[in-house]
Amino acid sequence: MLRTTLAGGQLAVLLVVWRVLHWPIHGVTCLALIGASLVFNTAIAISPAAQRNARAWEVLGQLAFDAVQLSALLSLTGGDLNPFALMLIMPVTIAGGALSPRYAFALCGLAMLLTLLLAIFAPSPTWLALPPTAAYMRFRVGSAVALILGMAFAAGYASWTSGESARKELALHVTETVLAREQRLSALGALAAAAAHELGTPLATITVVAKEMAREAADGPMADDAWLLVEQAQRCRDILKRLAETPERSDVVHERMSLLQLVREVVEPFAGSGDVRVEAVVTGPPSVAAPDLWRRPEVLHAVAAFVENAYDFARAEILVTARFDADTITIEVRDDGPGFAPHVLAKLGEPYVTSRPGAEGSRTGHIGMGLGFFIAKTLLERTGARVEFRNGPKVGAIVTARWPRVRMEALETAI
Repeated sequence: MLRTTLAGGQLAVLLVVWRVLHWPIHGVTCLALIGASLVFNTAIAISPAAQRNARAWEVLGQLAFDAVQLSALLSLTGGDLNPFALMLIMPVTIAGGALSPRYAFALCGLAMLLTLLLAIFAPSPTWLALPPTAAYMRFRVGSAVALILGMAFAAGYASWTSGESARKELALHVTETVLAREQRLSALGALAAAAAHELGTPLATITVVAKEMAREAADGPMADDAWLLVEQAQRCRDILKRLAETPERSDVVHERMSLLQLVREVVEPFAGSGDVRVEAVVTGPPSVAAPDLWRRPEVLHAVAAFVENAYDFARAEILVTARFDADTITIEVRDDGPGFAPHVLAKLGEPYVTSRPGAEGSRTGHIGMGLGFFIAKTLLERTGARVEFRNGPKVGAIVTARWPRVRMEALETAI
């Protein structure tokens, strides 16, 4: 579509300049070059390759053809002094957004070479009645340099934005994968509640029939087995009754947790280490009751990720502090390590930004890719938290997540 549009624009401009303005140009040769572009485009459209996504080298070949065709057309119509020489930036920009940096900058190099050839060897425009003086040649070289700089900027910016989009998409996919297990567990809980509701009726029938059998049977093994069947059926009904109850009423220990339970659960995997001392503290004003929270797997995972990072960098101590007041809840992870590197601190929380050591220098053996902080920050921000990263006054790194209390607190509801 883009190539057809480009060829149509080339044809329209050529006809206006050649037939309406009557400028002395090689019109027939220019028409042949435009026709070659249309033939090339038609061949691609009807080929079997059009039924699938083009491979990277195929896209590179097509864009290289576009650059060469446009350069040939420009060489017949004024070279780099033709105002439409700016169109040479178009295939370079497309390559930067659609191809890998290697292919994109290969095409950019080709376009730069073609621009230099146009500046050096293309004949002077026939409508420019100027002698080829030194100033004129400097102007042509300057035009070529401006085009080359535009190509470099367009290719680099398109490639960078495309790469950033791809990295963020991958990181968000990892975020969704982190939550997939918890979502499956939630689905199993709903399935268990539905099964409990459906199985209630047949178990009631079994209980009634077993009681009748126990009454009619004579004393002996048969009666004992019947009463055992009644007892076990009743036990099944009690289990199903507990499963069918709402989480708030039936599993308060699991679905609700105190702030102290949250930080203890987060630090528990690291508390037994002899290398680093890990402590959890909860503080708040005496006049304000400590909040109970809903168990949120994304919060647990995110704060645990911050503690794991601190565990890799800490020298001897990690302190996880939970603070609360009437309006906010704050969780802070502080270590006594070297702190965040200055060049990382400003971008921390973006994908693929990391200073984590490799597996050989890490206590956990985790090789940093920069996704951990991005995923954790994204998860917490989805729950309404404001996440901040900073270094301590003297040593250590500090990660702080702060929520409005109403977003996290599990309030009692009237039934």
